[in-house]
Amino acid sequence: MIKFAKNIKMRRNTHTVRIGDLPLGSDHPVRLQSMTNTNTLDTEATIAQSIRIIEAGGEYVRITAPGIREAEHLAVIKKELHRRGYNNPLIADIHFNPKAAETAARIVEKVRINPGNYVDKKLSSLKTYTESEYAAELELIHKRLLPLIKVCKEYGTAIRIGSNHGSLSDRIINRYGNSPQGMVESAMEFLRIFEAENFNQVVLSMKASNVRVVIESTRLLVERMAQENMLYPLHLGVTEAGEGEDGRIKSAVGIGTLLMDGIGDTIRVSLTEPPEAEIPVALNILQACRLRMSKPEYISCPSCGRTQFDIQTAAAKIRERTSHLIGLKIAIMGCIVNGPGEMADADYGYVGAGPGKITLYKQREVMKRNIPEEHAVDELIKLIKANGDWKD
Repeated sequence: MIKFAKNIKMRRNTHTVRIGDLPLGSDHPVRLQSMTNTNTLDTEATIAQSIRIIEAGGEYVRITAPGIREAEHLAVIKKELHRRGYNNPLIADIHFNPKAAETAARIVEKVRINPGNYVDKKLSSLKTYTESEYAAELELIHKRLLPLIKVCKEYGTAIRIGSNHGSLSDRIINRYGNSPQGMVESAMEFLRIFEAENFNQVVLSMKASNVRVVIESTRLLVERMAQENMLYPLHLGVTEAGEGEDGRIKSAVGIGTLLMDGIGDTIRVSLTEPPEAEIPVALNILQACRLRMSKPEYISCPSCGRTQFDIQTAAAKIRERTSHLIGLKIAIMGCIVNGPGEMADADYGYVGAGPGKITLYKQREVMKRNIPEEHAVDELIKLIKANGDWKD
């Protein structure tokens, strides 16, 4: 069971976007999602991977639909997932193909489109647009989006406008460069069209493999929307972050920075690994930002020459015995220099008091002094139980 943080004052205010039974926006928890990497027409492989994402804690599952066949096949996947008891919203990922988007919008709960390649075509060479030519291109985009908007209104389907640093249209690059400003303007053009058509079930994202670009473009988008009195929720992620430690660090820096700004309503960690591996990383980022608690939190010092007990062994024992206590914060501190002062945020403290001696705290209050190290973990468990914070 995941606990949601309460009274997060920093969260940017947004309106709610309906995505199946899991609405998105500032009145709701920051949602988790991942994307399958199977061939969409391989029904069993896509379903199996979707289930692994969901069982890892993913709330939305995104599936690519490069063509109409794949878009139509989403109905088969959705029906079979429902038959197996998985009713999580599905998101169709669309590039280049408006007809595929319109087809998918009749089936899934949300469709992601890329404004860089949904209507605009790549040119053989960059051209300079006059104001009238630029306006004509925007009018063409408006006209081409109308069928999708009509379908989404009819079926209650949400849309994500997903700007990517690497796939801006030549028209945008010509005027703004391959820049955060270009990413934002690309999304805002589409957003203004949706608003003109009274459609507000929209989420936006600014994606790049460069963490600085992700942060700068997202902050700029928030600023631009505020100037136009727009309150749309945001999807966060560092695309093509890589794998292993590198991917995790880039994702944590990019996503975590924006979350601590109060920005972000759903996140996807993008790793070159099985998609279900992305969900624990996303949960860890949310927990570090105190937005969702999916496990206990351990506050422990690195130790130094003042530490007179085996803190690493103690930390491992405490973690092993309390790992099921979701949301509980336990501090393991080497000496009274670090505890209790630097563990003020903890629910319980396990603090070195001398050679082989431990003092236990409930928050900053001493509960039991100078316990022999060999008995101290058991005494900590007793203290947690005595205060009603233990669950079997």
